Amino acid sequence: MFLQERQNAIADLIAEQGRVAVADLAARFDVSEDCIRKDLKQLVEEGRAKKVYGGAIRPEAPLERVVLNRVDINADAKRAIAERAYGLIEPGDTVFLDVSSTNHYLAQLLAAGDTRCQVVSTMIDILQILAANPLVTAVGTGGTVNRELNGFVGARTVEALGPLRFDRAFIAALGVDAASGDVLTFDADDGIVKRCALERSREAYLVADAEKFGAWGTYAYGNVRDFAAVITAPATPALVESLEEAGATVL
Repeated sequence: MFLQERQNAIADLIAEQGRVAVADLAARFDVSEDCIRKDLKQLVEEGRAKKVYGGAIRPEAPLERVVLNRVDINADAKRAIAERAYGLIEPGDTVFLDVSSTNHYLAQLLAAGDTRCQVVSTMIDILQILAANPLVTAVGTGGTVNRELNGFVGARTVEALGPLRFDRAFIAALGVDAASGDVLTFDADDGIVKRCALERSREAYLVADAEKFGAWGTYAYGNVRDFAAVITAPATPALVESLEEAGATVL
């Protein structure tokens, strides 16, 4: 296969699958990984791909800031993450769920399940979902309502979290810097709330699908090393290796 044909084929795979890995492409096209990296570099320069750690994804579209509009994006991965997270929750736990399309799926599992627990959340939609299950005590933090998040942010939210302590927290991110391990979100108001919950949790878990790794944010509220573990999907060998090198435990 000629160079241009291979690059076009790779571009087609990215468009179809959303994400490709260097190692998988090297095996598929029977070339070296270095050769594939050069192909991806060319596709990035042409605007046909976006580079992430260990591979590439579709060119970045304008970021959808309304959380509920992101629920169906990478839905299978988010469901897998939610199922893994649900398995960590024990009867009697006090759990924190932040504003997150992945936690939206976790809330659905809690609402349909038989685990008696208390769930504190900053996301109004999550509180409404949990209200359907009498075994779950749903607690809203209050604070300033952010319309894009449909959740609470700001100083009053942080104040409400102050006296609370959580057995487990599941906290999301806009992006993760694969090199430094920094965990990123939109802005300070959201990040400060996430940081507050992180510091008040006996076990905190980062819930982030694979496309978040390499994506960028404007406020670093923590590092992967601050979490008991990172729950992600699909957990490719390259992604797991990079997170472990950054000091994270990966589920």
